[in-house]
Amino acid sequence: HLLTQNNSFFKSNLLNKKMSLFFLVFLLFVSSVTACDRCVHQSKVAYFSSASALLSGACGYGNLAIGFNGGRLAAAVPKIYNNGAGCGACYQIRCKDPKICSKHGTTVMVTDLNKNNQTDFVISSRAFMAMAIEGKAKDVLKLGIADVEYKRVPCDYKGKNLAVRVDESSQKPYYLAISIFYQGGQTEIVGVDVAQVGSSNWNFLTRNHGAIWDTSRVPSGALQFRFVVTAGYDGKWIWAKSVLPSDWKNGVIYDTGVQITDIAQEGCSPCDDGSWKLN
Repeated sequence: HLLTQNNSFFKSNLLNKKMSLFFLVFLLFVSSVTACDRCVHQSKVAYFSSASALLSGACGYGNLAIGFNGGRLAAAVPKIYNNGAGCGACYQIRCKDPKICSKHGTTVMVTDLNKNNQTDFVISSRAFMAMAIEGKAKDVLKLGIADVEYKRVPCDYKGKNLAVRVDESSQKPYYLAISIFYQGGQTEIVGVDVAQVGSSNWNFLTRNHGAIWDTSRVPSGALQFRFVVTAGYDGKWIWAKSVLPSDWKNGVIYDTGVQITDIAQEGCSPCDDGSWKLN
């Protein structure tokens, strides 16, 4: 009996080490893919004439998206969307005509995938007009497609904690799907685990699409989560010790009690000297 226990303990430790190694390798891969995303890039930006076009976005935020970031939302090309890992990321964008465009531009949040390769972003009209200097919003809007420069910046949700929303597709107790809101800082969430509160028996979730993670191995009782984020040059665990109550319900947003404020480091030569130069 003791030998069996020892073997089980050894196998458990070995599995944990293998999972940690897997996440480390995966994080390094993600870091190499997203390296230098805070560099200043030159591109073009268009806008959606109706903000409702972003409500059915690929990130899966649904109708709640319109309330994010003051309605300054963006659909991003695949290299930025990054198979859903780019959902919730924030970018500072400014148009390049100093006669009508401000030096600060606007900050948008990625909520959708832009499949049109003519522009890196298609943004809400509210965000498009926000690039203007005072009194020139209509002039900027008339551009239709604007020459811009942009870079990634940390998201700031004014002290709001990371939140988990139980998706309507969840079917208790057999299937759980969640989306993640208010991810601050400048990171990607690349792994999510769930366990019963007080248990060390963790089950991993997989990214279904966009910001939606799911599992068919749903623990009973109240649930805790741990998130793997791309912090520093590799990654770190962020543990939310009590998130979903035992009677969790579809469509409800639950506060994790934790905040993500990390800024992942670049995997290439520094490119951000803090200055922007309009042409």
